[in-house]
Amino acid sequence: MSNPDSFFNEVTEELRRDRMIGYLRKYGWIAVLAVLLIVGGTGWNEWRKATDRANAEAFGDAVLAALENNEPSERVSALAQIDTTGAQAGLIQLLSAGELMETDRAAALAALAAASEDTALPDAYRQLAALKRVIAGGSDIPLAEREALLAGLSQPGQPLRPMALEQTALLQLEQGNPETAIEIMTDLLSQSDVTDTLRRRVTQLVVALGGDVASR
Repeated sequence: MSNPDSFFNEVTEELRRDRMIGYLRKYGWIAVLAVLLIVGGTGWNEWRKATDRANAEAFGDAVLAALENNEPSERVSALAQIDTTGAQAGLIQLLSAGELMETDRAAALAALAAASEDTALPDAYRQLAALKRVIAGGSDIPLAEREALLAGLSQPGQPLRPMALEQTALLQLEQGNPETAIEIMTDLLSQSDVTDTLRRRVTQLVVALGGDVASR
């Protein structure tokens, strides 16, 4: 006769096998779906990266082609025809404003003002547009408005703070306050995030105004 224990073990193992097959039939699609999602997700990420890279290259080529036109009006027209998404729109606005400055200063300043107030653009582009408007607009923009714009741009932590402080000093000179201008610029020279070009420019101006930069 067969060993009862051996027979019992065989029956138990068979039942386990049947149960596992039943689980696989009932839930196996979940494992297959998980594998497909992992493989598909990896493929999707690679496709998205390749698409983003191709779109960026196409945008860059279109901008370069637009800027190769001979006349500013032609460059502006060509830039306006480029399809943009997200931050690209801000770059087109800034480039167009720069081109318009040669032929229609009022339109250029209006374009910079629009870009600086466009909440759909990245903050860095908005700040750059505001600073360019202050620099390009000069006395065409009311003094109080320029002071307010520069006050915001020159707050600690702002990316364009050094250049905004330089313009703030120049604004003080415009108002006949050289001592205040020197104070602003010497403080600017003590900061670590000042580029070499800006440092040389500010140093020369401080010296020309009779300020002391020996310890800076």
